[in-house]
Amino acid sequence: MSARRIGLMLVAYALTSTPVRAQETTIAQAVRRVQNGTLRFQFKARAGVCGSGQSMSFNTRNSSRHNGEWESECEPGPVRIAMDISNGAPTALRYYVGGRWGAGGDATDVGGVAASDAGTYFVRLAESGSGKVAREAITVSTLADSSLVWPTLVRIAKDVNRDRELRKSAVFWLGQAASDATAALNGLVEDENGDVEVRKQAVFALSQRPNGEGVPILLTIARGKLDPRIRRQAIFWLGQSGDPRAVSYFEEVLSRP
Repeated sequence: MSARRIGLMLVAYALTSTPVRAQETTIAQAVRRVQNGTLRFQFKARAGVCGSGQSMSFNTRNSSRHNGEWESECEPGPVRIAMDISNGAPTALRYYVGGRWGAGGDATDVGGVAASDAGTYFVRLAESGSGKVAREAITVSTLADSSLVWPTLVRIAKDVNRDRELRKSAVFWLGQAASDATAALNGLVEDENGDVEVRKQAVFALSQRPNGEGVPILLTIARGKLDPRIRRQAIFWLGQSGDPRAVSYFEEVLSRP
């Protein structure tokens, strides 16, 4: 047998024996298949998210008490979802970070799904849904790795036809999820036609930005001429920040004649 013929046979064998990777199931496909029941799946958490069951932390992997004499491990994912479905629509949503599924419960488990699909699915569910499911969907969407959800959260926050608690939830998680959320939050604060409670939530979200990122904007609000209720909120959170720039601001105010 010639070397050329042997080579062709080896190539043919390789082509026929290499397994074809199954296409990853999307969440929407799984929901349609289940129709009625409970669906389980998991996906990769974004960097900085960890947990032990439903208790979650951001930008840390463990916690300690009393100078380190006790520590608890914080697992960096995955995010695990249990979703109750009725007539092909989600009716309840439970999420966990880390841990593992227990033996109890009757559910269809599809295993891992793409984090990008999870972010997209849940932020769309938040935008189109209502009630607790929509609020929980906002939270879950922000936990997914490599998912760009903050533009949709801004739309939800600005939509005056949506439930106020849903809009406030969108603002809160906008501050937690987006590395470039500061400008969007400032836009919500400065919207004179916006709901006051939603604007106050945006002030709070600015105060929670890492590394004092929101402090310059809070100082601008405190010194500005926006609604006094918004200014009071900014001043309050500056007082809670302990930031040297905030301390200088209060020294300036107190030293005025």
